[in-house]
Amino acid sequence: MARKEPPSVHQRTEPMQSRATRFNCRPLRPPGTVPPMEPIEARKTFRTLEPIHGMIYFTEAAVPAYAKIGLKSGRMGYFASRSAAMGAVPAEVVIATFFNFDPSLVRRVIPEAWNLASPSAVLDARMEAVDASLRKAFSDEVLDSMELAEAVSIARRAAMVACERPEGRPLFAGHASLPWPDEPHLVLWHAQTLLREYRGDAHIAALVGEGLSGVEALISHAGSGDVPAAVLQSSRAWSDEAWASGVEGMRARGLVEAGDGSADIMFTEAGKAQRQRIEERTDECALAPYAAVGSDASARLRELGRPLSMAVIDAGLLKIDPKRFFEE
Repeated sequence: MARKEPPSVHQRTEPMQSRATRFNCRPLRPPGTVPPMEPIEARKTFRTLEPIHGMIYFTEAAVPAYAKIGLKSGRMGYFASRSAAMGAVPAEVVIATFFNFDPSLVRRVIPEAWNLASPSAVLDARMEAVDASLRKAFSDEVLDSMELAEAVSIARRAAMVACERPEGRPLFAGHASLPWPDEPHLVLWHAQTLLREYRGDAHIAALVGEGLSGVEALISHAGSGDVPAAVLQSSRAWSDEAWASGVEGMRARGLVEAGDGSADIMFTEAGKAQRQRIEERTDECALAPYAAVGSDASARLRELGRPLSMAVIDAGLLKIDPKRFFEE
């Protein structure tokens, strides 16, 4: 008997499942409680406020804060400060949850960091650096403004929704276990941190689901053209040999055309399709917190967050092209 074809979109009488439902990323709230939201709206909202969180990995204020508690210069502060929410974890946990760094880079500083400073001391130093940095970026008028208070309210509501469902998101869960700070600018930073790690864990799940290793994930990122391959390779400390091996492995699977470790990664059609699936799955599995607050509130958060993020960039805390973050 011939297989019956499913009805087309135009023939459906029941609501079509969202892609988020198909990827088991169902919203946390009952359908109909908030207006429907497209995943791209959630991505835009996240990206617009990302400089507020992301500056902690670049700000000069972090260096003395970590040095004061005994951490060594270099990458130790980054790996220790971002993983400290999970406790004094071994290098293998950091390798797994950070995903795309050369494991030897992680092992050079973890677990040594925990012999120099406790996770709680590291977290306190990190928040000290956040406070100093955002006070440099935001004027006293901004810190006391109704606009900041409104942004804090929306971002915190979204982050609290994320906290309702930590399953399968280990790095996020560690940060979700931390107490909320009191000062509004710190609350905003913590909320964006939670939303970032919530999305990041989903992104790793999408990469693993596509069978990509850590170095291959970077090669795929390079192929998208968002960040140069050389920057991705050097910042994650992959050797030329490891990078070339990753490129060759992806070439053998028909995902990229380059096969010699070239800085120019060219996707095949299969590679482009894979990258699109990864981005879509990430967007969909990061949707629930923003969908819960709704499209109007998310649009308002983007409106409020844009000048705050620009203030961070203008203060020199994050030396990067702002066009990478602000999507209309």
